[in-house]
Order: sequence, then C-alpha cells, then structure tokens
Amino acid sequence: MNPLHLLLLFGVGTIAGVLNVIAGGGSLLTLPVLLFLGLPAAMANGTNRIALLAQNVVAVGEFQRRRVLPWKLALLCVPSAMLGAVLGARVAISISDSLFRTLLGGVMILVCGVMILDPARRLKLDPRRISRTRGALLVISFFGVGIYGGLIQAGVGFLMMTVLLLQGMDLVRINAVKVFVVLFYTVTALIIFVGHGQVDWGLGIGLAAGNAFGGWLGTRLSIHRGHAWIRRFVLFVVLAFALRLILQSTSAQLPIS
Repeated sequence: MNPLHLLLLFGVGTIAGVLNVIAGGGSLLTLPVLLFLGLPAAMANGTNRIALLAQNVVAVGEFQRRRVLPWKLALLCVPSAMLGAVLGARVAISISDSLFRTLLGGVMILVCGVMILDPARRLKLDPRRISRTRGALLVISFFGVGIYGGLIQAGVGFLMMTVLLLQGMDLVRINAVKVFVVLFYTVTALIIFVGHGQVDWGLGIGLAAGNAFGGWLGTRLSIHRGHAWIRRFVLFVVLAFALRLILQSTSAQLPIS
C-alpha cells in the first residue's frame, strides 16, 4: 500500500474523528478522500465504517473513564438505532448523490435552529429519570437516526444532537451518548457492507488509526471545554458544511459554455 495514502488517511481521519465526537460531519471529509483514492461510492461508504468503529470504541472508553456517560439513556437509544441502521445500510448500496445532499441539507437546517434556541439552557431533564413518554419519543427518534446513519452516516451526529438537545441534555453528555449509539449501530451497518463485499480493509485500517486518535482528542476537548464552547464549535461546523453544500449545488447547476 502507498505510504502517502496511509499518511493522507491518518491526517484526514484525525480531523474527522475530532469533528465526529464534538459535532459531526467528519464523514464529509473522509468519504471524498476514499473516493479520490479510487473506491466506488458504496465501497467508500462501507470502508468508512471501519474508521468510525475504531473512533467510537476509543471515545466511549474515554467518556466512561471520566464518568460523563449516562448509561441508562444511552442503552435505551441503542436497539432502535441498530434496527434502523439495518434498514438504512441495505438502501445505502444504491443511494444517489442528490438525495444525500438533500437529506444532509435538511439535517443542517434543523441543527442550526436548535443550536440557536439552545434548549439545554431551559430544559434541565435528569438523564437518569426517563418517563414512558420521554422514553417512547427517544426510541422512535433513534430509529429514524439509525436509518439515516445506516444509509449515509455523514451528518448523523448533527441529527443526534438535535434529538438529545430537545431532551434538555448538555452537549458534553450528548456527545457521550452519541458516540455510544454510533458504536453499536456501526457494527450492524458494517456487517451488511462486509456481506456485500463493500469494504477495503487496507484503506479502512489506515483511516481507522487517524479516526481513533481524533476520537481520543475530541473526547478530551469536549469534556474540558464544556457546553458553551461545543455549541459555538458546532454552529461554526454546521454553517461551514452548509456553505460547502450550497457552493457544490450552485456549481453543479451552472451551464457549461
């Protein structure tokens, strides 16, 4: 394997790992790089899951070591997210680029609105006390999150943040729940991609090393910086990616002279 490719993947994976843990959208960096290295779209999607698995194993361990992971709430969200990921991953083999951009654009609009409102300042719900209504809403919401994550993955962190912010959680614990849920449904989605032969293990392991390091670094930043800093960081990332999507869409529609 080309050492320069491995170095590129490690560097991009590190940045993506930090983004994924603190905010989201890291796959918007890693997927284009995998495509640039010659992988078909479906195989790039599958290969990216190896890096996400490594990243979230590291991040979950770090959040748990620092005792900020609300286990009861996190475990409640996992089963429906895994079921949704199965459905999403089966569709992912044939998803179009235009549908990807449309879905991601909608998620970003949601995130911007919720971040500006910042419901965590008003809703102080105890993550250890989950009513039946609250539990049912979380299960349904994370089923949808799982479908999106299995289908596209890129930007799923933004969607998950929106769901959990509306539960009144602070962004440090939201990030802990986020990486925990993504860890489990990534295993489910990866199995499906492997079963369809849509994984390049060499490139995937190279990218995974960077994502794992980025996951560790992102966890430390998330805990030490706190809710207010994460909120500003996420807004910046969302707006940057939204601008990128708009520019891509505009350039695609320009007539060729």
